[in-house]
Amino acid sequence: MSHLLHKKPHTTLSRILPKFIQLWVSEKKTVSSLQAFRKRHGDAQRIHGTLASQPTTVDFAHYRSVLKNQAIVDEAEKLLKDFKPKTYDVSSHIKAIDQFEEKAVSKAEATAAEIDVELKALQATLANIEEARPFEDLTLEDVRKAHPQIAETVKTMVSKGKWTVPGYKEKFGDLNIM
Repeated sequence: MSHLLHKKPHTTLSRILPKFIQLWVSEKKTVSSLQAFRKRHGDAQRIHGTLASQPTTVDFAHYRSVLKNQAIVDEAEKLLKDFKPKTYDVSSHIKAIDQFEEKAVSKAEATAAEIDVELKALQATLANIEEARPFEDLTLEDVRKAHPQIAETVKTMVSKGKWTVPGYKEKFGDLNIM
């Protein structure tokens, strides 16, 4: 049981808590950016579905029967037949997307590993707190064993004739009636 006194659960918790909050905030940012990406992806899929369902052929016979100027219809038909879409080299974009994906996956794995470590530390701290003896059951000998510097500080203060703890009155006030 004395090994529990050597650990400082409040210091461990105060050291871990800011990191946990930082991870939690960054996780919220990651979740919100992921939700924004999913929304954009859903919008793009809807637009693609709408455009893919529309007919892609042009009925030039209909336009020849409606328009008097047949030369315009012939020219439009020739332009459409001669049209060749430009091809773009998207390998650099795909490479950038792959790099981004690798970074995102590695960051997610690192975050998961950090959260696992922090969670284990928090569970150990919680177990330490749950197993610790109540404050009322502690003796001065237990405190001296857990923190030998306290005994040495008290010994030094007594040898110098100091009977008050520096900063005590500022923090807790003066309890003297007289």
